[in-house]
Parts: sequence; structure tokens; C-alpha cells
Amino acid sequence: MTFQTEFEFTLPKGYVDNEGNLQKKGIMRLATAADEILPLKDPRVQSNPAYLTIILLSRVITKLGNLHVIDTKVIENLFATDLAYLQDFYGRINENGTSKIKVRCPHCEQIFEYEVENQGE
Repeated sequence: MTFQTEFEFTLPKGYVDNEGNLQKKGIMRLATAADEILPLKDPRVQSNPAYLTIILLSRVITKLGNLHVIDTKVIENLFATDLAYLQDFYGRINENGTSKIKVRCPHCEQIFEYEVENQGE
């Protein structure tokens, strides 16, 4: 069995790049200890702790559409819905090791994994 470290996602709205192209599909990797610790030294995080999310996502998103660089400027310019989606996705893959959630059928009580659909689609 292979240990999965990268997970595909599709943004609910999508990122509009400098040329006006919509970028929706991407890849996020699992976070390392350094990903979570090093941004705490950043002056932007020290002056505004909410900025930690921006830096953290810019470190773990390895692909977004055909963009060559995913930096803090890209993450800052995401729609709020997409930022919320990525925060949730980050939590799921780093806490559970999967992009799926466990759900219980209300009829038969069986527990199974379910891939959460993108919000807003």
C-alpha cells in the first residue's frame, strides 16, 4: 500500500489569473512540521495571525491550473469561498490522511467514506 501525500482538488469558484483565465483544478500536498512552524516567524503573521493561513496554503498547494508559481499573492486573491474550501480541504487531508469524510447512512446505519462535493457547485 502506498502512502498518499498529494491530493487533487477543484475550487468551487476558481482563481482568475492575470490573463483572465479561470484556474480551478489543483494539487495540495500534506503539510510538514516546517510548513506549520516556519511561517510563525514571518512578520506578516506576527502582525496579523490570520495571515498564517495564506502562507501555509501557498506552501502546500503545488499546482493550480497552469500557474507556474503559487505564492501568497495568488492565495490572497482567491475568492472567499475558495479560501474556505481550501482551509477545510487542508484540515481533512492533514488530520485524516484523506480528502474523504466518514458518514453514516441514516437508513441502514452503515459507515462509509464519501468524497465531499465542492461547495457552490
